[in-house]
Amino acid sequence: MNFSPDPHSLDAAGRAARRSTLVSVVVNIGLTAVQIVVGVLAHSQALIADGIHSLSDLVSDFVVLFANRYSGKAPDADHQYGHQRYENAASFVIGVILLAVGVGMLWSALQKLQTPALIPQVHLVALWVALGALAAKELLFRYMLAVAQRLRSSLLAANAWHARSDAASSLVVAIGIVGNLAGLTLLDPIAALIVGIMVGRMGWTFAWRSLHELMDHAADADDIERIRTIVAATPGVLGVHDLRTRKMGDMILVDVHLEIDGGLTVKAGHTIAVAARERVMAALPVLDVMTHVDPAGEPDEQ
Repeated sequence: MNFSPDPHSLDAAGRAARRSTLVSVVVNIGLTAVQIVVGVLAHSQALIADGIHSLSDLVSDFVVLFANRYSGKAPDADHQYGHQRYENAASFVIGVILLAVGVGMLWSALQKLQTPALIPQVHLVALWVALGALAAKELLFRYMLAVAQRLRSSLLAANAWHARSDAASSLVVAIGIVGNLAGLTLLDPIAALIVGIMVGRMGWTFAWRSLHELMDHAADADDIERIRTIVAATPGVLGVHDLRTRKMGDMILVDVHLEIDGGLTVKAGHTIAVAARERVMAALPVLDVMTHVDPAGEPDEQ
């Protein structure tokens, strides 16, 4: 299978990505409204925090829809390698949003913990909403992750794991509400505090990883080794050096120097280089391979 961009496959992948994200939008709109309204009425800070988390999911979904619309555009005069970096930029935005939301949750929870006498008793309905949110988010995570793995999209995967972090936070919220109902009123704001830490940590992870990719971070070590092995096994290639990679969205750009028999014609050397390029692009999600041919056994002249 060739991983070089194909307009038809990109369009199909785009439709699938949009469809999964729109499902997430519908779910998060419902969860946000129910969790925040019930959280206010039932006096549960943890449930309100979880509702804000769902609201951040909704913002993330719209960021994903924006990035998905533009990242699949064909190369143009201003973006000659395509627009895949929209995914990296969007993932960075999602990370920053999550980090900001997490810090806000932490601040609110700490304020509540400073005045424990003012923490109200939570109503039972908050527990049922938290459990319903837990089930909805876990199902949403499994659906979105399956789509992300099928499309090999790090952006969709980031959004899916965001949904999983929501499921984990809803579990924490449910436990906090149970504790509050049992008389341990501090557990509700403590649950909100834990949710804030989880959200902030997830945001930091996404933002840091995306920032690295925007700064031409190399591909995974396993992918680099596979590229080296494939190139070295190409008939006519006697050696490989100066192999460099960088990520562009979910694709990889490769630069590599090939050592071949110095007695071959330029045409023969070109044929070997083309074969190496095609073999790599057929095996991995590689956008392009730039090859440089060197005569084997002689110094490389830049």
